[in-house]
Amino acid sequence: MHVKDNLVKVMRVNGVDYISLTDLASYINPNDPSGVIRNWMSTRNSFSFYSLWEELNNPDFNSVKSHGIKIDEVPYNRFTMTPNRWKKEFNAIGIIPSSGKYSKGTFAHPDIALEFASWIDPAFKLYLIKEFERLKYNETYQERIEWSVRRSLSKTNYRIHTDSIKENIVPTLTDKQKLFIYANEADVINVALFGMTAKEWRENNPDKEGNIRDYTDILHLVVLSNLEVLNASMIENNISQKDRLEKLNKTARRQINILTNDSNVIGITKLDDTKMIE
Repeated sequence: MHVKDNLVKVMRVNGVDYISLTDLASYINPNDPSGVIRNWMSTRNSFSFYSLWEELNNPDFNSVKSHGIKIDEVPYNRFTMTPNRWKKEFNAIGIIPSSGKYSKGTFAHPDIALEFASWIDPAFKLYLIKEFERLKYNETYQERIEWSVRRSLSKTNYRIHTDSIKENIVPTLTDKQKLFIYANEADVINVALFGMTAKEWRENNPDKEGNIRDYTDILHLVVLSNLEVLNASMIENNISQKDRLEKLNKTARRQINILTNDSNVIGITKLDDTKMIE
């Protein structure tokens, strides 16, 4: 996310998008964001908030010890709380401290992160809310696309099993290809569908990164997925590679021809081309 020109990272934790407190703190002190977090956690009001959050959301929270320091430490100026102490001593889950050489900082549940942002600057909190809402909208939109794709693929596969065979537009295997022993199963499918191995594609496309599957269209990806399932089934039945290759090639040509004008695949392509909100 970008909040007032500041990059704020998000990390998925048990299905929830935790927000980087380190990035939020950098808004007011980029040189010592951990100090900002520590200062906030060490105030009485903040402690009351994030400790209550744990009591409401964390059945394993050490509430007895929390109530103890609320009496013995929090009222006094000497009280100091850090993300590491909070997690280790109280078994907290709302704030995840940074750890390790490659740590990306301290993250917190959105409830806590928004409270922290409010402490930093109420206006900054409002910007964070708007950006977080945009992020969640994009996630929901992406889920709708994925659901539509799965639904369309289901219809597409049904059509494959019920429609007739049309003209062939997948390359027909040569005698040499039929007799060749391929080193890996991915190349068996590549040859069946694209008429070449991954190595042959790289040799023909030296300026392109990735592999042949990265540059194919949604139609071929649908068929590719089906060929992988079919190939796995034939391997279990001890069918030779040569026979599998011929069967896969025939299946690929049949499915491609059936799906060329299939409305469900066209719908998937349109969804795939839809631009997300930035």
